[in-house]
Amino acid sequence: MERPKVAYVMSRFPHLPETFILREMVEVERRGWEIALYPLIHQQQPVIHAEAKPWLARIRSAPFISKEILAENGRTFLRRPSQYLALGMRSLLENIPSPKFFSRAAALFPKAVYAARMMKAEGIAHIHAHYATHPALFAWLIHRLTDIPYSITVHAHDIFVDTTMLTTKMRDAAFIAAVSEFNRKHLGQLAGSWVLEKTHIVHCGVDPSQYPRRSSLPSAGGRFEILNIGSLQPYKGHRFLIQACILLRSKGIPFHCRIIGEGEEREELRKLIEGVGLQSDVELLGAMTQDEIAKILPTAHCYVQPSVITSVGKMEGIPVAIMEAFACELPVVATAISGIPELVRPSQTGYLVPPADSQSLANALVNVYYDPTAAANLARAGRELVMHEFTLSTNVERLTSLFANSLSPDRILQRQSKGAGEWGQK
Repeated sequence: MERPKVAYVMSRFPHLPETFILREMVEVERRGWEIALYPLIHQQQPVIHAEAKPWLARIRSAPFISKEILAENGRTFLRRPSQYLALGMRSLLENIPSPKFFSRAAALFPKAVYAARMMKAEGIAHIHAHYATHPALFAWLIHRLTDIPYSITVHAHDIFVDTTMLTTKMRDAAFIAAVSEFNRKHLGQLAGSWVLEKTHIVHCGVDPSQYPRRSSLPSAGGRFEILNIGSLQPYKGHRFLIQACILLRSKGIPFHCRIIGEGEEREELRKLIEGVGLQSDVELLGAMTQDEIAKILPTAHCYVQPSVITSVGKMEGIPVAIMEAFACELPVVATAISGIPELVRPSQTGYLVPPADSQSLANALVNVYYDPTAAANLARAGRELVMHEFTLSTNVERLTSLFANSLSPDRILQRQSKGAGEWGQK
């Protein structure tokens, strides 16, 4: 029996911080589905996960404009001029409120027309877009051109910052996967109760077997090993972690804080670290592969997620790094925003503090340092929670069941009764 083929659409591939998409694709194929990889941008980057390398040759790569793309748009316009113009105008008009989204829609439309022919030719049965911004627009356009059903996984900035055209993209989707209950409720507040019925919780899971448990508890008077993983961006809140480290030093606690990740704030964070004389205590280790991270995590005594909400509303979804830390039975200190409290539960699995509050962050770290047994008990409960609700296999099983449901005869008939896409099967 021929395996169902799903086109995966994301903004960039390979993209180091989006390990969760890579893991999901690997597990989806392990479950008998075939994936066609359609990133909007084939990204060149210096550090690539080993698991991503076999996928590079599988990328359906096309520029935003080329002779082939122009030719396909010309043929499509000649076949269905009114539909072609109507779809192009609608994608532009609905994105007028956001200059950034408007320009991206103009750039994506010709490429989507070309990709629609490619997907039809290779027998794509379903399209899955990660993020409700440009990947979802790309999927929506192809759906309108071909009637191939699509779905969206919503994460963070795609529903918290700029929500231009979001309702249209969600309404036409076969289903929506939300990485947290917080996200699901947020969509209901944005669009109304109708969206709750088609939104399902599908966590970005981890494989706990890939993460050894931590090697030791902090010893009395010994050096306290603190770890953070995340791209160096404002919403990750690294400056508050560094400020908390200043407070730890003032309390006489010997510590070593390692920050793994790369990004736009590297230089500012480096200056902050040097400015307060923490060069020997706080390290910016740069980008690392998931294999390297799995080796470093068990050497820490505590994982910290100091995330904040920026002035434009950008914030976390539910960080996979916390799941990885719990898989290693690391105590976790995190801020109480977005979906984080669904994973880090006060007095149950970890320590929650208010965002942008370095004093509270430092106080929680002091508690972990001076009462390692209580912290270890919480960390064990955190691992149990990950094993129960945040494993990769469980959540991909849930996702592929949703794929299968979208392709069921009843759902196909339901879509046909509503009418085909802009072109349909003509």
